Amino acid sequence: MILMANSLQGQSLSQINSSKAVEIGGIRQWISCKGTNPAAPVLLFLHGGPGSSAMSYADRFTSELQKHFVVVQWDQRETGTTKKLSTSLVPLKVALLEEDAVQMINYLRSRFSKDKVFLMGHSWGGFLGLLVAADHPELLEAYFAVSPMIYQTESERLALSWMQKEAIASANRQAIDELSKVKIPFQNGEQLYYHRKWLALGMGTKPASREFVEEWSKKWLAVFNEASGINFFEKAPEIKCPIYFFVGTKDYQTSFKLIEDYYNQVKADKKDLFWFTNSAHLVPLTEPKKLQEIIINLIALKSAP
Repeated sequence: MILMANSLQGQSLSQINSSKAVEIGGIRQWISCKGTNPAAPVLLFLHGGPGSSAMSYADRFTSELQKHFVVVQWDQRETGTTKKLSTSLVPLKVALLEEDAVQMINYLRSRFSKDKVFLMGHSWGGFLGLLVAADHPELLEAYFAVSPMIYQTESERLALSWMQKEAIASANRQAIDELSKVKIPFQNGEQLYYHRKWLALGMGTKPASREFVEEWSKKWLAVFNEASGINFFEKAPEIKCPIYFFVGTKDYQTSFKLIEDYYNQVKADKKDLFWFTNSAHLVPLTEPKKLQEIIINLIALKSAP
């Protein structure tokens, strides 16, 4: 069932710019589709978080991609406009969110008459996309993994160790004290807040407020910990579709070292890793031009005779 928010009628045949609610996983879920050519390849973007919609700022890192793809943004279950439309009727679990993603891909394949789609995911979305690429490679032309969670429990341990060494080296008593309270996996929102506070400061970004992190944790921490325990070194030693990694050299949130190690290990007919030397975790926002140029060049190579 498709509930149209704004019709394509009256639009130029050379462009698409629509928003709609699609029935996925038994609830209405919100998507936007933008592109200059409705016949172009479809690129679905999976936002991070979980629970962090990219809908309001997605043009900042997809404006050029829209000239080569139909770019689809999706507010996942319990996120953004989807949350306003429909509350999840079942508990949040990794398997449920992966099934939502598969259903969304199949909807887009049908909607745009494509055998396969391109998939891009950032952070949590990078994790979700890896699940799809591992379990359903037949649905994907290629997967673009941006700062993905590879084995997040280990990534959190590595980050905590790094932060504690930095705190000791600088004799930062507050950091030493607060980081001493953190356990991996996180047991509550307070531990997550202390971890993310000093991680953000260490990577040169602004920390989220304690109130935001603790409120987020009430809904998302359990499924985040479930996802963090999945080790792709073991789960997916091979990906049977082209896979490309985009990594900030200063990213300690989803460890750049773990991503590099996984890239070196994973078997795939086509794979590559691209470093972003001016970025930590937020590659789509810190180096959007470079990100888009690489993806556009990759699809140009794919379509070349």
